[in-house]
Amino acid sequence: MNTPNKISVVIPAKNEGGGLPLILPELVALDIIDEVIVVDDGSTDNTRDICLENNVKVISHPYSKGNGAAIKTGVRNSTGDLIVFMDADGQHRPSDIRGLLEAMDGGDYDMVVGARQGLESQANAARGGVNHIYNRLASWIVGRKVEDLTSGFRLVKAKKFKEFLYMLPNGFSYPTTSTMAFFRAGYSVNYMPFIAEKRIGKSHLNLFKDGVRFLLIIFKIGTLYSPLKIFFPASCLIFILGMLNYGITYSLEGRFTNMSALLMLTSVIIFMMGLIAEQITTLLYKDSSD
Repeated sequence: MNTPNKISVVIPAKNEGGGLPLILPELVALDIIDEVIVVDDGSTDNTRDICLENNVKVISHPYSKGNGAAIKTGVRNSTGDLIVFMDADGQHRPSDIRGLLEAMDGGDYDMVVGARQGLESQANAARGGVNHIYNRLASWIVGRKVEDLTSGFRLVKAKKFKEFLYMLPNGFSYPTTSTMAFFRAGYSVNYMPFIAEKRIGKSHLNLFKDGVRFLLIIFKIGTLYSPLKIFFPASCLIFILGMLNYGITYSLEGRFTNMSALLMLTSVIIFMMGLIAEQITTLLYKDSSD
């Protein structure tokens, strides 16, 4: 792969006055980086002042719009051929960016994701368990091992990432969405193992409060890649329940009940919804150059 002309680093930040002083000087000193953009997502601390002190470009949201919204703002204002995404809380070392670049050059990949290794790279055991479930589910759906679906430390080819900018949510699931979008579009994704540092400051995520959102992300993983992989098993399960209900009621009462009919009809509707969703997904990922 030819060496790109420009590399941009995009960092979403909300009240990250503790971590930015550690990573920004190192980023500015890296000779491989051409541009550092920090998106201040409605911070109420000295996040913006720290960016200005380190002579990096800072874009401030008037209020907090979410991690994904900050990513989109940073991408729209970046000028690099490649974009590095990293957190502002000190978990991602600027020195590991060279590893991302080497992993991309080694196979002409379109995206390289930093895959966190070991328990020390997880915020806590519960968060690590949830991420493990995500990785297993995503691996089953795409038919390839997904080593870290939710990592925010990644390198992408800017042109290809911008194709999916409209799909990214404003919340915290942009890594999931972008990874599945790249797989679905047939782009090449690679992983670089790394050890994440301990977070500086308080996490903006609450595992229990965001439990429902995590559950929705699991379904979103499937529908982003292949909706039928979610809808078809659900349809089969409900159809089997309908047949079991029919067998039991027929043997006991000698008749076909409304519940059996409802379950079977529901299974057919779910299957048809899956077919429609599959066609819509295909159109979403249609190459714009066609």
